[in-house]
Amino acid sequence: MRAAPRLGLLIAAGFGLLALGAGAFEIHARVTPSLYDPPAQYVPPGDVEAARGMREVRAVTRGGLALRGWYAPATAKPYTLLFFHGSGDGLVKAARMTTPFVRSGYGVLLVEFRGYSGEPGTPSEQGLYQDGRAFVRALQSQGVEPKQMVLFGYSLGTGVAVKLATEYPVAGLMLLAPFLSINKITQHEHPWLPVELLVKDSYDNASRMPNVHCPLLIGHGTADKVVPVRQGTALFDLANQPKALKLLGGDGHLNAFADFAKVAIPWLGKLPPSP
Repeated sequence: MRAAPRLGLLIAAGFGLLALGAGAFEIHARVTPSLYDPPAQYVPPGDVEAARGMREVRAVTRGGLALRGWYAPATAKPYTLLFFHGSGDGLVKAARMTTPFVRSGYGVLLVEFRGYSGEPGTPSEQGLYQDGRAFVRALQSQGVEPKQMVLFGYSLGTGVAVKLATEYPVAGLMLLAPFLSINKITQHEHPWLPVELLVKDSYDNASRMPNVHCPLLIGHGTADKVVPVRQGTALFDLANQPKALKLLGGDGHLNAFADFAKVAIPWLGKLPPSP
């Protein structure tokens, strides 16, 4: 009579392990591809209306990958923005997102990551950090030093921007729709799984933010269903002064760029004059 309860427990445990394994597979199947969803084709900047006036710039990583970005030098303002786009974006979308800043006279360098827009390599967390550093060096070769740079990250790109802000003495950091970490986002969707053991690329903005010591602007749409706004506000709470938070009422994850530009351009204008 004792064997039956034990057998029942073993069967229940077995189904539990199967469910856990299925959940783990689901995370690998859903999170990993959606984290990196690159467009596959390169388009010259001259073929894109929003990129008129931009030119191609090459950036070579320490590992030897040669990547192409688009660059519009500053015309009337003292700073140049390095823009790190989101997961499913590329240079074409990035040009449209940053048009207001170019029109305001700021320089803009659109960073392209490995595996995106037809570039060589396969995306990974450490790889994207290497790509970002390569574009910092490329901008330096154009005569722009880190103290004249403002790092601008959107969505996935906020992970790269925050990381580089801990490494270079930049003039400022702007984040649109930032997250605490990829783990935190996934944990919210799958609270019963050991996400930290399953998600390889975490982009842990939360642990790095206390090490950022430049002026910070965070913008987040209040209707964002991809990265919950509470992630942006929690990241803001971890940041050092000077910092500013702008909640963009009614904006979602994909339509907050125009409203963010309206607050970001005045914020840029209040930065100390470039040395």
